[in-house]
Amino acid sequence: MSGKCSHHKSKLRKALRKCCACLLVFSFIILLVILLVWAILQPKKPTFLLQDATIFALNVSATNVISTTLQITVLSRNPNSQIGVYYDKLDAFATYHSQQITYYTSIPPVYQDHKDLNIWSPFIYGNDVPVAPFNGLALAQDQSNGAIKLTVKLEGLVKWKVGSFVSGRYHLHVSCPAYIPLGNSEANGIVIGTGIKYQLSQSCSVSV
Repeated sequence: MSGKCSHHKSKLRKALRKCCACLLVFSFIILLVILLVWAILQPKKPTFLLQDATIFALNVSATNVISTTLQITVLSRNPNSQIGVYYDKLDAFATYHSQQITYYTSIPPVYQDHKDLNIWSPFIYGNDVPVAPFNGLALAQDQSNGAIKLTVKLEGLVKWKVGSFVSGRYHLHVSCPAYIPLGNSEANGIVIGTGIKYQLSQSCSVSV
């Protein structure tokens, strides 16, 4: 009786080993196909351009406090001819020397088709934000120069779409430098209602 049981267990172990081997081979083939398709398609990161910024308020107080209200126009282009991009989550905000000075403004999720272009115009703002002491010298210099160097950032999650295949989520980081006059000067801008619009046409760095 014990001999039959041992024989049965041996067969079961062999069957399990064969199943595991088949699963490993199948997984390897699937992974290889995905890698080959990825290499053939040569996916490229989306490109971003900070087209303009309309300044409704950009003031620096004597106590090194910044108040900012602006509307930005950002262009995003998908350079891929066979890969779509899902923007699942995207937030816009501004920083000054790596210090965040506005709240996050969410951009609605969107799918960007092959070679497609999207334009977003979110408002970003922050009221009476204290500047870190280590940024005080740079801020004083910017005040004397009459312009401030901000960095408009977009951060979120993207997915890639190839045919019916959709990848997992990847973190997207976009950074756009913007050199903007203080005091809403009309010298280099266009009056838009209560704001001044500045054409920037500034390319942004993108990492995924």
